[in-house]
Amino acid sequence: MIESGVELREIRTFLVLAEELHFGRTADRLHITPSRVSQTIRTLEARAGVRLFTRTSRSVRLTPAGEQLRAAVVGPYRQLHEAVNATRQAASAVAGTVRIGMYTESLGGPHLLAIVAAFEAAHPAADVTLSNLGMGRNYLDVLRAGEVDMLATRLPVSDPDITIGPVLTDEPRVLLVAATDPLAQRTSVTLEDFADRAVSDAPAFPREMMDALIPPVTPSGRPYRRHVSQSIEHMLLSIAAGKQVHLTVPSFLDHHAHPAITSIPITDLPRSQTALVWHAANTTPNLTAFVQIATTILQHDDHLAA
Repeated sequence: MIESGVELREIRTFLVLAEELHFGRTADRLHITPSRVSQTIRTLEARAGVRLFTRTSRSVRLTPAGEQLRAAVVGPYRQLHEAVNATRQAASAVAGTVRIGMYTESLGGPHLLAIVAAFEAAHPAADVTLSNLGMGRNYLDVLRAGEVDMLATRLPVSDPDITIGPVLTDEPRVLLVAATDPLAQRTSVTLEDFADRAVSDAPAFPREMMDALIPPVTPSGRPYRRHVSQSIEHMLLSIAAGKQVHLTVPSFLDHHAHPAITSIPITDLPRSQTALVWHAANTTPNLTAFVQIATTILQHDDHLAA
């Protein structure tokens, strides 16, 4: 029996010599000297405890033990070689640009830049671009049109052609109000407490997500007035002026701070998540590799935040 310490180069040398039956030709194929071939075979024979070749000045032949070993290892060696090649090819296939869109940078959460850096370090032939899609278009249509490869978006997204990937953030809900609003003195609010205020609306956004972010009515059925926001900046100015309020998450002001706006916890709304999503038909090596790295990094964080 061959010792467990056998090296892969010994098996490779053995298989080439078993095919060539000539030390010189074997050395040429392996780019080593004939003496190195001979030394490697002697080492392998010592591990096996049996002669694998008979050698004369004119010929080299496999012994019965050598024939048995070749039959046993040639298949597994070929499979290992093919697996290594497939892995190399898959890695080299990750090249070009991964395009990630979002309508505000806060959706990416605290780990997105680390994910991008890890992906680019692992795949030097690839890079990532991050783009702000704004509030004037349905960002799912942008994804479907192929203008971006992935979105960092707020959930829910139940469209059957969209795949939901790793969760980027998971946060409680807050209400943004003007610092001069009487509600700013409260330690918390409920959905009924601001039923008389106008709330944000982005008509171009998917209705499912918009209604989950900002319910159309209060629990008692009172409809909210809607104030259309043309951009994040426009919305912030409107809140600061006391013309509307906005339902969001605590980290929103980390990215979009305004001295005249404060946030108050909302007690009767579920937490809100963001995630990476992509078109279900997109199975490119770039996307697969990026999602794998994102999943690994995010699994090491127990406290997701935007």
